[in-house]
Amino acid sequence: MNIMMIVLILLLILAVGAVFILFLESAKKNEALKKLKNTNQRVISLNVLQDFIEIIGNISTNSKEKMNEINNALIERYEIKYSTIVMFDGEKYRVEASNVNEKHFKMFEQLQTQEIFAESIKNATPKYITVNQGEKLPYLEMEFERAKSAIFFPIYTDNIYVGYWLIEGNKPHEFDNIDTTILDVVKNNLVSTEKVVKTLRILENISKVDKITGINTYEYLFGTARKTIDKYPTSIVSLVKVINLEQIEEKIGKKTADNILKAIVDYTKNCLSPEYIMVKYSEDVLAIVFSGSDEEGVSKFLEALKKSIEQIKVKIFGASKAVLNGQAVAPKINIVYTSYYKETALEVIIKNLKEYLDECEPNESDVTCL
Repeated sequence: MNIMMIVLILLLILAVGAVFILFLESAKKNEALKKLKNTNQRVISLNVLQDFIEIIGNISTNSKEKMNEINNALIERYEIKYSTIVMFDGEKYRVEASNVNEKHFKMFEQLQTQEIFAESIKNATPKYITVNQGEKLPYLEMEFERAKSAIFFPIYTDNIYVGYWLIEGNKPHEFDNIDTTILDVVKNNLVSTEKVVKTLRILENISKVDKITGINTYEYLFGTARKTIDKYPTSIVSLVKVINLEQIEEKIGKKTADNILKAIVDYTKNCLSPEYIMVKYSEDVLAIVFSGSDEEGVSKFLEALKKSIEQIKVKIFGASKAVLNGQAVAPKINIVYTSYYKETALEVIIKNLKEYLDECEPNESDVTCL
């Protein structure tokens, strides 16, 4: 198992663990909801909590979309005019989600420098500010009429300040009678949610483009590609192993082996529809996901693909044995495929396919359905 696979598995375990922690912390924070005097407020807060869990559990959306959906849920449930979530990403403060025009994002990302919020950050307590008619909120740099009331919630995780949540209203004294207990509970759940989203963002960004073939690496399937794959209830997942690639590299040279792999990818790419996804799984294995396709159609396609690929001829250049230069070599492949059902463990499906290829006879060259 290569290092990237180990990292991916660890990250997936971390993501599952983070979601589990969100459930546990949510249950713990529900105790705070019991202190709320207003029954309606309790119901709304529980609904928001349920929204958070459903949004995080939706594997068809990426991390950015999840944060925007969470922000929209807060706006809808609590009838907030404006809501902005800002987090520190290790280098700078960044707007994670907001329903305010993007031209204001730079201002939002500098609120931690505002003197009016310094005490709030220092004491980890909310700060409510409002104005009377004709006045403006001190942090606003433009469109002074947009907001007339605001509550600033500093966000801490493990006693470390990591960002803030700002809600704004367009009327003076709009939040005078609001119970900040309920919003503080929401803020704490934002912390748990952000931990999960950070893990998901790592998964989305860990994939890279393979230098030899020009296609994405295996990790891509668990980020951007997942949104396309899970548009359909079922898909077909396949692995294509070039069974003579290692031999070609050893007896002829790495350059020829690389050219063989690139020729296979170039040919296959031209045969795939836009929603079919091909990635490099390992040095001699490609993974192809036929999004929304049925087994019968894919079986015929893979049979034809195998036949065509094995007719590819690649000229030998730079071989250690000069006599081989100018001659041609052809790839030999072994293909295995199976069905994938939406929202099941894609990584387990692919792992099973890889184990089958590893256990095959070294010279097995076939198209097999598991």
